[in-house]
Amino acid sequence: MALELMTKRNYETPAPSASVVLLRDGPGDLEVFLLRRHSQSFVLGGAYVFPGGKVDPEDAHWVQRLDRDPQELHALLAEPELAAAAAAGLYVTALRELFEEAGLLLADVPPAQVGQLWAALRGGRRFDELLAPLPLRLCAGALQPWSRWITPTLSSVGRRRFDTRFFLATVPPGQEATHDEHEATESAWMAPRAALRQYWDNRIDLAPPQIMSLTHLARHRSVASVFAAARSGRPPCIQPEPRDVEGTRVLCYPGDPWHSEGAQRLPGPTRLSWRNGRFEPDAGLAILLGEENEGPPA
Repeated sequence: MALELMTKRNYETPAPSASVVLLRDGPGDLEVFLLRRHSQSFVLGGAYVFPGGKVDPEDAHWVQRLDRDPQELHALLAEPELAAAAAAGLYVTALRELFEEAGLLLADVPPAQVGQLWAALRGGRRFDELLAPLPLRLCAGALQPWSRWITPTLSSVGRRRFDTRFFLATVPPGQEATHDEHEATESAWMAPRAALRQYWDNRIDLAPPQIMSLTHLARHRSVASVFAAARSGRPPCIQPEPRDVEGTRVLCYPGDPWHSEGAQRLPGPTRLSWRNGRFEPDAGLAILLGEENEGPPA
């Protein structure tokens, strides 16, 4: 496995970040877009992830060029402690990272021009440099807040901490998701259940947030179902609480007896344990796929 268990306690403030979970309706099931990070990447090298990254200070400059009012976006994100401008900035980060990492531009721009801009970006031009002269608006309205993940202080698979907002989106007509062959070396559309099976068979690497997110998606069979569920309530904030139990690292999630939050916030297992060089639930693959009774361990 490319991922390694980390044991360092890291007290740095988690970096504000955004990630986009791209969805489409496949021939027989919901499908999600995954990027394989470069094996030499400092963060999750070799793992399959959703497009995303850290907030850039320049993202704030684009808030006024979003197609939605910052107050509206702030309300949708449902984080009252966050300033409206900062909330809107997270949408900008998600839109920028989606373009930089997957070649998709959610903006009022013709598909043919998106291809030209993507080629220029890969040629070394910067997002701001490319798009600032154009009379475009970024489509924050195309993003649906879905969840929030905060890296625990006791690192498990990385050396950095992130406070990441996950957004749902679909591919705009006329565009195709791809990878940049720099930060990401491969990309694929997979049914969530298929991705989890590949993980279980040691064919791909996944970090815990992706494991749990794919487990969440595995309960749905269509894009409409996922979006409807996301719109029905506040995005859950997930703060895993790690434990070392008889030499085994255990990540506990809300609803687990060992977690400080009693209510379960996500479907599937409430804990993952580091075994066989990876994180896996006590109930095995079945609970990830939704084929096993769910709930916290006794």
